[in-house]
Amino acid sequence: MDQNIVDGIKKIENQAGKLSSAQKILLTTDGSVTSILDILKGRVHVKTLVQEFQKADKQVAEILNIDAGETVNYRVVVMGATEPLIHAVSYIPVKRLESNIEEDLIRADIPIGRILRKHSIESRREIKTVYVENMSDELHEIFKVNSPMLTRTYNIIHKGEILIWIKETFPYSFFRD
Repeated sequence: MDQNIVDGIKKIENQAGKLSSAQKILLTTDGSVTSILDILKGRVHVKTLVQEFQKADKQVAEILNIDAGETVNYRVVVMGATEPLIHAVSYIPVKRLESNIEEDLIRADIPIGRILRKHSIESRREIKTVYVENMSDELHEIFKVNSPMLTRTYNIIHKGEILIWIKETFPYSFFRD
């Protein structure tokens, strides 16, 4: 595992407190979070909060390794079972999508992990950062708790390029058992 991620976990524990095994797995897995949540909490569903095409600004272009102004799919979802579990934001450069995948992404309420599996997309996940952030008003409204937020960012790499950039966030008070 990347030393930056190990250091990030140590920093989180210094800031928020000891992490459970489940929290460490959710923050550092290079596999499908959807599959992990299915096992921990039951079949996961997605509620889409935002789904739109945008022109990449300089910051988004930089994280996706594309030119500013290129079209990206911007998606904000809440993954949950009986309750909200994870808030996720993703950016996908449209030019790197095959048309059949684009159709499923636009339908919106399918977790990305299931879309990749359905289309037999060979990919790998590259964890970029893990950290603690303060709870925003939006996240407080979704999760109904007062808790530091555990966050990670990662890229899904396909054919040597970033297919999807994802930021996943969940309350420190979740997945403690």
